[in-house]
Parts: sequence; C-alpha cells; structure tokens
Amino acid sequence: MDKKVILLIIVLSCPIALESATDCSKLRIGQFICPDPDSSYDYIDKNTQSIRGCTKEGTAKVRCIASEGIICEDSSNNTFYSSIPCEYTNGKHFDVALILSIFLGMFGIDRFYLGYPAIGCFKLFTLGFMFLGQLIDVILIASQIVGPADGSNYVIPYYGPKLTIVQSNNWTYRVPTWFD
Repeated sequence: MDKKVILLIIVLSCPIALESATDCSKLRIGQFICPDPDSSYDYIDKNTQSIRGCTKEGTAKVRCIASEGIICEDSSNNTFYSSIPCEYTNGKHFDVALILSIFLGMFGIDRFYLGYPAIGCFKLFTLGFMFLGQLIDVILIASQIVGPADGSNYVIPYYGPKLTIVQSNNWTYRVPTWFD
C-alpha cells in the first residue's frame, strides 16, 4: 500500500478533539446561565431568605452551566462555579424592626434591636423625642433607610417588600423630559 493511504487510515482512526477547553470565568453574557436551573440544589436559604453562602462582601459562589459545546478547563464539562452578588444578612428581620418601632419605639426598643444603643437610650429617656422621633423612625424603618448597625441587610422574604434605593452620581445620565 501507499504510505499516504496508510497515514490517512491512521489519522482517521484516531479520535480528534474538536472542542478545546475554555476559561469559563471569561465567558460573555448569553454563553452561560447562573445559577444552574437544572440543579436540584436549593440556592435560597430558608433562614436568611438570601442565596446560600453569602459572604459579608456581598458575593456567593453558585454552580453555573455554559452553553452547549463549551467545555470548561477546571471541570472538563460545561459546569463551573462563579461568584454572583447577594445581600448579606445577620438575622435582623424587617418585620420585627417595624413592629418594634410602631409599638415600642417611644422606648427606643427598635434602635436597641437594630444595634444603635446610644440612640435607643436617648429615645428611652426622652420618650421617643416626645413621640416625634418615634414617628420619624417608623417612616425611616418602613422605607428601609435605617437598617442594622453592622451594615448588613434585613431578613426579608425572597419575594417580599424589598426596596432598592437607586442613587445617582457624576456618571449618571438623566434623560431630559418635555418640561425641562
């Protein structure tokens, strides 16, 4: 036989890897789904109503799945772990803080619960700033402007009354309206 034919038979009989491994941390939006919807793992913690494993930095590692045909370097399949943003909680419940503010706010119990002992003592000795401070605290806690003293978020049900405060800065573009 001819040497070219033998070489062709050897090359065709060897399996060829058409897919190369990819660094899945550099995939673009649309090339992966986070978290993996087919996973049987429950990502929401029943106690904190946030993603399991949420750190104080506000990130959690979740299992993601890459699009069909993409093989990840670290797992040798189409799954990988990525960090997603989450809201860290320390166990202070929004509804408890609001109820304490409504019924016992004149004694500063709501501020003691949230971790503000100085303001709580001041409200206790002034009867909630003569009830005006109690009213202001009810509004501030209900609008979620005042939160726990350590900077964490309230424990609020996942589909509960969570507010997101939108802030603007020098990079925010404001669309002019017809009366501007």
